[in-house]
Amino acid sequence: MNCARAGVVYHIDASYFVFRAYHSMPPDMVDGDGNSTHALYGFARFLSDLLESVRPERIGAAFDLSLRSEISFRSRIFPAYKANRESPPADLARQFALCREFCRHMGVAEFASAEYEADDIIGTLATRSRAAGLRNVLVTRDKDLSQLIRDGDIFWDYSGNTRYHYNDIGARFGVIPELIADFMALTGDSVDNIPGVPGVGRKTAGELFAVFGSLDELYANLDRVPGLKLRGAASVAAKLRLHKEAAYLARRLTGIVCDMPIEATLDDLKPRPPDTAGLEAFFDAHGFGNILRRQARRIACAADNSRHSA
Repeated sequence: MNCARAGVVYHIDASYFVFRAYHSMPPDMVDGDGNSTHALYGFARFLSDLLESVRPERIGAAFDLSLRSEISFRSRIFPAYKANRESPPADLARQFALCREFCRHMGVAEFASAEYEADDIIGTLATRSRAAGLRNVLVTRDKDLSQLIRDGDIFWDYSGNTRYHYNDIGARFGVIPELIADFMALTGDSVDNIPGVPGVGRKTAGELFAVFGSLDELYANLDRVPGLKLRGAASVAAKLRLHKEAAYLARRLTGIVCDMPIEATLDDLKPRPPDTAGLEAFFDAHGFGNILRRQARRIACAADNSRHSA
């Protein structure tokens, strides 16, 4: 079904879908030289299905170049950031590059940065789109990106086949989108090795932000916390006071950058017709059969028909 509507930009959190394919597709998928292709194939199926069902007017795919990098501004702020993660295996790193190549063959703009993360790319492009009067659909399952959602936008958990609008985010993640980064500054994020405030969990953080409108407001009114109807309120206030520096450090890590330098215009996000000749060679090189080939031809045909009817 064609779900696209005028004035919508689709932002793909591509790294999530590459990782998902890497861990869910049969690992014995290889090309003629014995190189693994399962993550590439899974990502290619995802992107092709999305393009065929949605037929977006504007779309972009954001990739992470590395899980850890001294060049990353977050690692410069906090060297332990994501230091608990292992570097991706060589076969995955190779397939990441091929997934970016596949995007280009399919006519989808793809972006990556050594200094910034895919989230920051999406945040910047989504902010520019919104300023131009466009709405955003974030194709992801990463809760961090929910902080970007504003009225009219959609957080599309594609894998779970669920869409969250602005008013759904609070029930799904604990606080409204504008407070997600502040919320995570208190609770921390073990996945990214962000400590937060020890002893302040999701329930407590949610209760605090039901009263205070931001991390700044919370700390400006810390003397009010012991009087709240909050379990162990006095202890919570003491923990917040003791770990104030850690909370603000975490806030610098959890907030998505929405003004990073990136050479891209909204016109760059308009999909181009798939490069059918390049795709045939790409599929041959990686041993892919007819499913993706037929799908690519249908997408190319639909793009051609759309151009002629415009």
